[in-house]
Amino acid sequence: MAITDWPEDERPRERLLKQGATALSDAELLAVFLRVGVRGQSAVDMARSLLQRFGSLTRLFAATAEEIGAVPGMGSAKYAQIQAVLEMSRRALREEMERPHAFNSPGAVRDYLRARLGGEPREVFLALWLDAQNRLIAAEELFRGTLTQTAVYPREVVKTALARNAAAVIFAHNHPSGVAEPSRADEQLTAALRQSLALVEVRVLDHFVVAGNAQPLSFSERGLL
Repeated sequence: MAITDWPEDERPRERLLKQGATALSDAELLAVFLRVGVRGQSAVDMARSLLQRFGSLTRLFAATAEEIGAVPGMGSAKYAQIQAVLEMSRRALREEMERPHAFNSPGAVRDYLRARLGGEPREVFLALWLDAQNRLIAAEELFRGTLTQTAVYPREVVKTALARNAAAVIFAHNHPSGVAEPSRADEQLTAALRQSLALVEVRVLDHFVVAGNAQPLSFSERGLL
């Protein structure tokens, strides 16, 4: 049955307009994005199939153009739309971070980091460079590694900090495994970076570990800084 044949108060788009986007399930939100289904499937049915195929919204959004194009009813146009939506979300969150005092709390950057790193299939090491008033100078990917590890060089990080004229930094990296718990190597790296940056008077405010849709783990809140 096509969605247009459903009772009006059950249609995802109408429910969104009346109740807000938070009232919809992942499949219903995705159906609003898809707009139409394919032969034998409504947009909601197709959305459910996509979520089952990829496992989650995060994994769907991280899929390649080839993976998206392999799904009947999807293609390069839908892939481009997904990437555009993701980038608009990231930019909106970045604008929020650029407001004064946005970095006074570890919770202020979690949404951005989850959007930026949550779907990455490889381990990525990110630095948020801040000025003396904790305002964002730049969000910069420093290193990209394999599925399990990445090489981070304190000397190169210090050089970048000086080039950015940063007074402070928040580090973040993702765990593609989906487990946000920091490893002993993560703790040792953070300590080495903090020691190296202290020599040039750059403060390490926090280090987040991002794993999928889970709440990013804060070293500061865990007492690891």
